[in-house]
Amino acid sequence: MTQQHTNVLFIMADEHQAAALSALGHPVAKTPHLDRLAARGTLFENAYTPSPICVPARAAVATGRYVHKTRYWDNAHAYDGRVAGWGHVLQSGSVPVTSIGKLHYRSEADPTGFDDQILPLHIAGGVGQVWGSVRNPLPTTLKATGMLGPIGAGMAKHNAYDMRVADAAANWLGAEARKKEPWCAFVSFVAPHFPLTVPEDYLSRYPAAQMPMPAVRPGPAYQPHPWVTRMNDIENSDAELGTDENRGAAIAAYYALCEFVDAQIGKVLDALEASGQAENTLVIYTSDHGETLGMRGRWGKSVLYREATQVPLILAGPDVVKGARVQTPVSLLDIAPTITGTFDLPSDPDWPGTSLIQIAARPDDPDRIVFSEYHAANSASGGFMVTNARWKYHAYVGYAPELFDLVTDPLETCNLADDPAFAAQQSAMEAALRRICDPVATDAAAKADQDMLVARYGGPAAAFNTGPAGATPVPGPQ
Repeated sequence: MTQQHTNVLFIMADEHQAAALSALGHPVAKTPHLDRLAARGTLFENAYTPSPICVPARAAVATGRYVHKTRYWDNAHAYDGRVAGWGHVLQSGSVPVTSIGKLHYRSEADPTGFDDQILPLHIAGGVGQVWGSVRNPLPTTLKATGMLGPIGAGMAKHNAYDMRVADAAANWLGAEARKKEPWCAFVSFVAPHFPLTVPEDYLSRYPAAQMPMPAVRPGPAYQPHPWVTRMNDIENSDAELGTDENRGAAIAAYYALCEFVDAQIGKVLDALEASGQAENTLVIYTSDHGETLGMRGRWGKSVLYREATQVPLILAGPDVVKGARVQTPVSLLDIAPTITGTFDLPSDPDWPGTSLIQIAARPDDPDRIVFSEYHAANSASGGFMVTNARWKYHAYVGYAPELFDLVTDPLETCNLADDPAFAAQQSAMEAALRRICDPVATDAAAKADQDMLVARYGGPAAAFNTGPAGATPVPGPQ
């Protein structure tokens, strides 16, 4: 017999493109378990990250606050519990809170709102990517990072870690103690984040020669924005790949990793079903950010275009409409009030988000504004994004802005900024941005904090060589 209380199972992948769901008709990616979750829940088709890079995005999710409010700017400024978040609210309400898997905070010892951390993955050595804080000025030294890692079939340590996380979560959900009280669990995976290594069973279903090349590539028909081009002075994975044959192999491995992580999520969802708690558990699925996958000559994340800032977001469980699609723009910052509201606990008045359950219950609101910002590795200045369902605006400190009509230009290739015909739309989006932050002042604050960090590590030259270039190592022997 199921319990009458409601639990929360919050599942997160890393670097999962919003479009890479077979439920959305993706021509390549196969995600049957997430499709099953979407069929019994609600899919938010315009969901965005508060920052297109791991550590700031995860700190924002934890705290329910914008990056510029918490000052967890980059992959060396990691969440440490200094700013309270939804986990602390649940703890104050005597709701057990457990994490299983990747957190990407500073340290397991920090009071980050979890009673228990199972198999936690945090920034390397409690230090992280210090080199990414060297931005004032941004160096011109190219780092040959091999960021994407070994590409192809195999069993990477990160794959094995994700499998351990899935097994640990399944065992945790099956414990009798779970059935006696409300609980919240955050289960988090590395895939489909690079390294682009994946077991052969998955990769064999994605022939590299059949992979579609990026829809938008640098060339006569498209010139990347100078803010993006400047990133290639520091890290240029596309040049490291070199050929379309190699790019096809990388794309195949990425989509295979999407199916791989879907299978791990399936283990967790099956365990929830077997425990008898599925009907009284709110399930949230998302990713911390997307993946550029060669678009505009970039790999990873770190840009403001939708391939990096848009994320998959699915809600299923009590009081969630089955098979629904929501067009209202939403943010990962809406997750904090969703979780606390599930336990009838108060939202922090400083949280800008709204419960996703409330948003889904209302008519679509195409004018709702969501916000993202970037102050991390390879960026010469702060990048800021505001978007609603149609208009998307990018502001770059020291660089020209961008304005896109997402209805007529979903790939964001035609910049309408400063076109007199769209002056009203640009003015409205600029005003929406300034209601959230002052871009110049925010950029200065980020660089001031980063300059202090760089100084602690011996100055720019020493700091630029401190921290991992690619994926954060997983726990256990390396």
